[in-house]
Amino acid sequence: MARPKQYDIKPDEVQKLASYGCTNTEIADFYGCDESTIRKGYSESLTKGRTMGKMRLRQIQWKIAENGNCTMAIWLGKNMLGQSDGGSISEDNDPLPFSVE
Repeated sequence: MARPKQYDIKPDEVQKLASYGCTNTEIADFYGCDESTIRKGYSESLTKGRTMGKMRLRQIQWKIAENGNCTMAIWLGKNMLGQSDGGSISEDNDPLPFSVE
């Protein structure tokens, strides 16, 4: 039986690549190994990296919304606060008075 091939794979590098949105296959291609080697041996690094990437993306989205991008503010409202465009007024509730002065 042949000895398993040794790869120089550092968990912190796998984590960093995962935080950039790289797939398991892309990370495996980077190291020249099989995807299962990455998936089975570095699942904790993959999970932590992907979580960090999502957190970084949310930070960027918040900054964009805070800088006045209405589209991003609406998107965040819909996706994080459960807001929607489908507002309706039931028959039991009269709309608030509206006037333009």
